[in-house]
Amino acid sequence: MSQRKTKVDPIEFEVFKNLFVSVAEEMGVTLCRTGFSPNIKERLDYSCAVYDAQGETIAQGDHMPVHLGAMPLSVRAAIDDVAMEPGDIVVLNDPFRGGTHLPDITLVSPVFLGHEKRRPAFYVANRAHHSDVGGMTPGSMPLAREGYQEGLIIPPIRLARRGEIVQDVMNLIRANVRTPDEREGDITAQIAANRVADTRLREIVEKYGRRRIDSYAVALQDYTERVLRITIAGIADGVYEFEDYLDDDGFNSGPIKIRVAIRINGDRAEVDFTGTDPQTTGGVNANYAITLSATLYGFRCLIAEDVLYNAGIARAVQVIAPEGSIVNAQRPSAVAGGNVETSQRITDVILGALAKALPDQIPAASQGTMNNVTLGGLDPRTGRRFAYYETIGGGMGARPGLDGISGVHTHMSNTRNTPVEALEHYLPVRLRQYRLRKDSGGDGSFRGGEGIVREYEVLTETAVTVLSDRRKGRPYGAQGGEPGQSGRNTLINKDGESVIPGKATLTLAAGDRLRIESPGGGGFGAKPESA
Repeated sequence: MSQRKTKVDPIEFEVFKNLFVSVAEEMGVTLCRTGFSPNIKERLDYSCAVYDAQGETIAQGDHMPVHLGAMPLSVRAAIDDVAMEPGDIVVLNDPFRGGTHLPDITLVSPVFLGHEKRRPAFYVANRAHHSDVGGMTPGSMPLAREGYQEGLIIPPIRLARRGEIVQDVMNLIRANVRTPDEREGDITAQIAANRVADTRLREIVEKYGRRRIDSYAVALQDYTERVLRITIAGIADGVYEFEDYLDDDGFNSGPIKIRVAIRINGDRAEVDFTGTDPQTTGGVNANYAITLSATLYGFRCLIAEDVLYNAGIARAVQVIAPEGSIVNAQRPSAVAGGNVETSQRITDVILGALAKALPDQIPAASQGTMNNVTLGGLDPRTGRRFAYYETIGGGMGARPGLDGISGVHTHMSNTRNTPVEALEHYLPVRLRQYRLRKDSGGDGSFRGGEGIVREYEVLTETAVTVLSDRRKGRPYGAQGGEPGQSGRNTLINKDGESVIPGKATLTLAAGDRLRIESPGGGGFGAKPESA
């Protein structure tokens, strides 16, 4: 155990916990209010966090789990590659430097105090999903065979130097995307979020003092570690195994296995993915950052207390992910779907294994997919190109004593569903259906949540990519509950209705429709037999 001795006043502890969280949350509010795209303003597809002088997480907002567990690796890459000065901002999206997939662009800023210019006192960072970063198809979530086809790869480089945007870098980004004005708008919103955090941290230090702030930052990390270790120690020592499958990678037939063995030894856990299938041709490969993020999320879910998700969460958990496997894919593999689909299945296997140790605490599987849809083309109303991305909620798995929630984002996704009014205002698209999918949740003593039916009618020729899973497999039930229903994607055009694969790229003519039916959650507990 690596905890440091720090004298802590419990009342001040709560005060400083909420101060650090408030900085991350205000970053998120700033990003939401100043962003240009519906992806930022409506879906809230972004994450914000505060880091200490070593780049270790102190606090983060209640944003996207798949971003937040991975983002410290990007902060580390920025620190290692760029000697940051006051006013600098580093930008990156490289999936093999802590990124998740290319549309997720991360901005890292140092926070210097007073006249100190040798070393930052803190770092702040935010990650936002951009609706397009180039690549084969609008929306930058293509069925690609290598990462270079997915869009612009940005290593850690300065976006701002001493407070001024490096225009050459911004011009390079603009030149490689389909919607340059929107991209620049969202990036400047990210800059604003980091600058707000810089101001707030300076104010907090000025009010309370550097030594006191540093002391409580350490205490917050140590407390999270201590609570997780106590939680793990409450699990019986042993090895708990589980495996589940992705349908396919969009090119080769599946299923694709993800296997885990969780070894509990006192207050430590070893999470071993040995036996997982090799990385694939298509873009469902997950890099190590994603696997780490999903694993730590699974263990954070075990903690009943309101503790911060910070660097302390990783100290008690060791992750073994074989290089070249689908949970630790190597450059230049395609990874667009690893972030959104494989992360969900990793979560499913982590919770499935933990359910063998804690059968009365772990829920059934939720929908296990983000149902990604990208749309792109030329808007006849404005004469400008559009590129749009969204995910669709589904059924949450039933829990001990409670049914699953219907029509929500679960686990590694924590966005909103885009309102119909916003979508139709922004795009030449009409929503023909948007409702819960009746009887899609798994049966049991407690029933899984229902999926969603969302049907788009395009009003102009539109390039569409669908990246989804659980179209063949089903979200598992728990403790005798029934699995949820698989999802289904349907094309409706002049030739009638036809089911399309879970991962597909197609061009729709004006008037064509695409119907997405997302999976329901698994049921919990065997349903009592009727008398």
